[in-house]
Amino acid sequence: MTKFSNKQIDFLDDTIRRFKNKADYLEIRIEESEGTAIGFRGKEIENVSQPSSRGGCVRALHKGGWGFVSFNDFSEIDQKVELAISQANLVGKGKSQLAEVKPAQDSIKINFKKDPREVPLADKVNLFSQYNDILLQSSPRISSTSVGYSEGLKKKYFVNSEGAALFQEQPRLHFSVRAIAKEGDIIQVASSRFSSLDNFDAFKNIHCEVEETAQQAVELLKAPPLKAGTYTVVLGPAMSGLFAHEAFGHLSEADFVYENADFTRVMKLGRRFGSKILNIVDDPNPYQFGHYVYDDEGVRAQKTCLIRDGVLVGRLHSRETAAKMGESPTANARALSYSNPPIVRMSNTYIEPGQSNLKDLIKDIKLGILTHQWLGGWTAFEMFTFTAGWGQMIRNGKLAEIVRDVKLTGNVFETLKNIEGISSDLEWEHGWCGKGGQDGMPNSTGGPYVRVRNVTVGGK
Repeated sequence: MTKFSNKQIDFLDDTIRRFKNKADYLEIRIEESEGTAIGFRGKEIENVSQPSSRGGCVRALHKGGWGFVSFNDFSEIDQKVELAISQANLVGKGKSQLAEVKPAQDSIKINFKKDPREVPLADKVNLFSQYNDILLQSSPRISSTSVGYSEGLKKKYFVNSEGAALFQEQPRLHFSVRAIAKEGDIIQVASSRFSSLDNFDAFKNIHCEVEETAQQAVELLKAPPLKAGTYTVVLGPAMSGLFAHEAFGHLSEADFVYENADFTRVMKLGRRFGSKILNIVDDPNPYQFGHYVYDDEGVRAQKTCLIRDGVLVGRLHSRETAAKMGESPTANARALSYSNPPIVRMSNTYIEPGQSNLKDLIKDIKLGILTHQWLGGWTAFEMFTFTAGWGQMIRNGKLAEIVRDVKLTGNVFETLKNIEGISSDLEWEHGWCGKGGQDGMPNSTGGPYVRVRNVTVGGK
């Protein structure tokens, strides 16, 4: 029996005991979810919903082959376990490999500062309607708006054949606003995001921040487009965090590296990627949007250094990729829901602060750019293109006029080599990531101000 009393855990533990001798490894995960979603688009309320779900999954490993089955009918759990085991037996032709971890037995519950479930739905709709009105009324140049709020609370139960037994509560609260300004043929967008894990009150009294978002979109209508060229660029915290996640973090996910011979050579531990001031980390422990205590294989969350003093020293693992690559598990096996098997995913990924400040970073730049916020981007292996929300010219060591249409392109490895200054700040951005058909995984990106030489920047 487990070390803590839990009816669901005891039920799963009993099921595992009856089938554990039929596979090399067996696990069962159950999730109970409830939440609220509220959305406005323009003047209209677009959706109000309060979804809930309950389901589970079985994963079996035998002779190196995996079987995976999800279900909603708990009366059929024995049949689902047998089906997962039979799948594993059909595909298994080799040796099962899982890095060893100490089986954990633990119960993780959230103490809310302000539980969103205690706030009436009508009050939530009224609050976010106020924010939408602020956007719409801020200027006649605001042509469209979007406001979105979501909250979700997952209760997760996990038991495996090695003796792990875990219960975790994982809440996520997120609010975003977006303002679109238009004048003639020019359209500009500004957005802001807010999040919390345990406090609905974090979304109250942010009227000024919402209004500033609309004002930023309007101000960008007057901003000239950036002249394309090669610049020294100071990445703002939002963009440096995005770079850490999208351009480098995905390359550090071991399933990607292990399955790609070219990148196994490129992402060789011990290789120097930048100067000694550069450190990139993934860590589920900071109480940010990507926080968790145990991953979906029951491995305790831990800080993983990816780059330390400019040298590649680690990567992100599941238990299987760690065993196959002869490395240690890092607690980065995450599943979007009970309908999905865990795959290697980032949590809170960030560039660690340095020792400079923004003034020091720009003081000797004759002509450069400071980026603010981000709109999006894409990566293709080592190549990337990221679009900033807007930029600010740096002229003779001073911040100057605002510019729009700031798009950064380049090779991630060359960009890392060209980092020449990092500030002591650390700011976070929160959102969701997609990979392997599992879109919407909560995570956070973070960073300081980062100075990079010889960046190709597109504009007009």
